[in-house]
Amino acid sequence: MLRADTQFSADRLLYDQRTDQLQAEGNVRIERNERIYTGNYLELDVTRFEGFFTEVSYQLGGEKGHGQAQRADFADKNHMTAHEGTYTTCRRKPGPGWVPEWVLTATQLNLDNEEEIGKAQGAFLHFQGVPVLPVPPFSFPITEKRKSGFLPPVFGLDSANGLELATPYYVNLASNYDLTLTPNFMSNRGVNTETQLRYLDSTYSGDLKLAFMPSDGLRGQDRGAIALTHRSEIASPLGAVSIAANISRVGDDNYWSDFSGSTILQSGIPLGGTNRQLPADITATWGRGDVSSMLKVQKWQGLQIITPYDRVPQWTLRYAQSNVQGIDWSVDTDITQFEGDRALSHQPNAQRAFAWAQVSYPMIWPAFYLTPKLQTHSTVYQFDAPISGQQTASRLTSTFSLDAGLTFERNAEILGVKVLQTLEPRAFYVYTPYTDQSLLPNYDTAAQDLNLTAVFTENAYVGNDKISDNNLLTLGLTTRFLNPDTGGQFASFGIAQRLRFEEQKVTLVPAQAPAATGLSDILVGSRVNLGDRWVLDAATQYNLQTQQSVRSVIGGRFHAGDFQTLNLAYRSQANVNEQVDLSWQWPLNRLWHMAGGSSSSDDGRFYGLGRLAFSLRDQALVDSLLGLEYDAGCWISRVVYSRTPITPQTANSKLMLQIELVGFTRLGIDPFKALTDSIPRYQYLH
Repeated sequence: MLRADTQFSADRLLYDQRTDQLQAEGNVRIERNERIYTGNYLELDVTRFEGFFTEVSYQLGGEKGHGQAQRADFADKNHMTAHEGTYTTCRRKPGPGWVPEWVLTATQLNLDNEEEIGKAQGAFLHFQGVPVLPVPPFSFPITEKRKSGFLPPVFGLDSANGLELATPYYVNLASNYDLTLTPNFMSNRGVNTETQLRYLDSTYSGDLKLAFMPSDGLRGQDRGAIALTHRSEIASPLGAVSIAANISRVGDDNYWSDFSGSTILQSGIPLGGTNRQLPADITATWGRGDVSSMLKVQKWQGLQIITPYDRVPQWTLRYAQSNVQGIDWSVDTDITQFEGDRALSHQPNAQRAFAWAQVSYPMIWPAFYLTPKLQTHSTVYQFDAPISGQQTASRLTSTFSLDAGLTFERNAEILGVKVLQTLEPRAFYVYTPYTDQSLLPNYDTAAQDLNLTAVFTENAYVGNDKISDNNLLTLGLTTRFLNPDTGGQFASFGIAQRLRFEEQKVTLVPAQAPAATGLSDILVGSRVNLGDRWVLDAATQYNLQTQQSVRSVIGGRFHAGDFQTLNLAYRSQANVNEQVDLSWQWPLNRLWHMAGGSSSSDDGRFYGLGRLAFSLRDQALVDSLLGLEYDAGCWISRVVYSRTPITPQTANSKLMLQIELVGFTRLGIDPFKALTDSIPRYQYLH
């Protein structure tokens, strides 16, 4: 019998047109919107879809949840109550003795396909045929749709905090607002109450996180933290104004070391062994046509370290045009009030204003380009205390640069493979006359990292307090091997070196040795793609005088497919460090088969996970993570152990255990963040 989108079949069907009642018995089957119900006996009002079904089995279609019940009552097409029912997402296997790996049993199970949630009373969770957890009356999602209620409890074991137990409660305030409240019990410290509020709209979005622990058992004081990220856009007659806030604050200097290692800290305050500078900044940006502007207030909190200068405030204005009769030009202005701890910086606070104008005339042909550029940089300082007896200081300097390059192409064949090879020589000349800047303070400037990109820039520094004097020529050569049909790159090799005609006199600090005349270190870099699986990268900075490598990075990646990745890198910096970094995610079943083992296609799949960072200089592990995942289809188990140094003498160890009942819930600690941070291209199972 067919009615609209519903099909009924049975050994015997009796339908009364006058009352719209259907009776069916013997192999009764209902199919509707991918949902399937089978059973022994059915009575149903067909239009209202109201009635009951005995000895029923149900399959919820796209959600992949299914179960059985002694009796099912239908209130309408989307609401069913199963008495003495079960629910699982495990795929049914042939045979009468099949038992799902996990199943929820309940005296009463209400399934709401409209709201996509289930409600259970008198429930018990069975795993591998063993009842493991009595469950009080609760509701659960039968899809990924959000709903209010308790989330699965999270357990953890931390070397400092002790046993951790968190019981998150999720509040679905609206379609674009939600709140999560998480009491987090730490046996060695106390209860850390964590709150997260998220909001989202067409013109604004944000995330507010709070954490508070009264009377920490280890520190004997109250502990607290706050983190806010916010984005919004405000319309105005002159154009939209974008506002962004990024604020992180903690109550004391030890917060980062005490709580960054928490295995289940839900508040997500951005802390870690390398992140001890917490920002608090609010930025407003505006742009219209060729004009753009920014206003920022930024203050830092340093946790046992020196922080950058606060900008209270910073205002920038930019006007830029491109291809005006072939000319590109721009003017940038910046006024910033810098404030910091004078006792640590040994220099006064100041207001700095600068203007930076540049004009260039790019000339581009099919195989050649030539770009002359002229820049002028003017800076004025107003100090709140004298420097060498002066309350003000200024600087005016100009830079001329000339960038030229050629591109040659030829068809070639390497090992029987046709390639298109390029040869790309490049010359970059820059001249900036010397301007004495030894008495100028430094608020935001640092040496630029020397690499194959930065070597073709005008200034040796990033920031605006120091402009390096230069009279140098940089020569570079790049060759690429391309697929002539698709343009895909098989390999690239590059080399560059500077020839300095005059000694660079401007340095970050007076005691620093200036860059000498003559040839600089040689920079070499390469990337090789061996098919779709192998990628090899290498870069080195080589000193000709000492005939030694100053810095080197050699890395490789093997990606054989989903959940199959292997990463290996070697990094060295002369007299600083030398480190080998290995990380992987790999199916172990394949290794088992290669070793002569056997398993059926229904067996679960094991995956090995890990990262080992080893310092060759210290002969010690710098960072380590080892894990194992088991995918049984309808459930996944994970065990991950990590060890991260906090100080040279101490380290934080974590043990993360989790069982995921696919399509139902997760129990334990989610190690996803630790895995993605440690293993490049890690893929989440399911």
